[in-house]
Amino acid sequence: MRVGVVVEAAEFPQARRPAYKLTIDFGPLGLKRSSAQITHHYRPADLVGRHVVAVVNFPPKQIGPFVSEVLVLGAYNEAGEVILLHPDQPVTPGSRIG
Repeated sequence: MRVGVVVEAAEFPQARRPAYKLTIDFGPLGLKRSSAQITHHYRPADLVGRHVVAVVNFPPKQIGPFVSEVLVLGAYNEAGEVILLHPDQPVTPGSRIG
């Protein structure tokens, strides 16, 4: 698991469930893409610049016309909606989770 910074976020209308397409900067690991079902609490513009925690060593997954390379992590609230995990202090993109 690593920390990354969202550099692009866009609607993903081809997804079966509401989702965004994210491009995330993981520093030395480069830019990775992810499909994230986080539309209940986040807007694309609010995600850009946000630090997120993601699993980076899963195999890529084809989601419609999009290839998701990492799994962005969050916790489910009582309504079953995802709340993103993030560090509470600034860290360098690509930092390992320990």
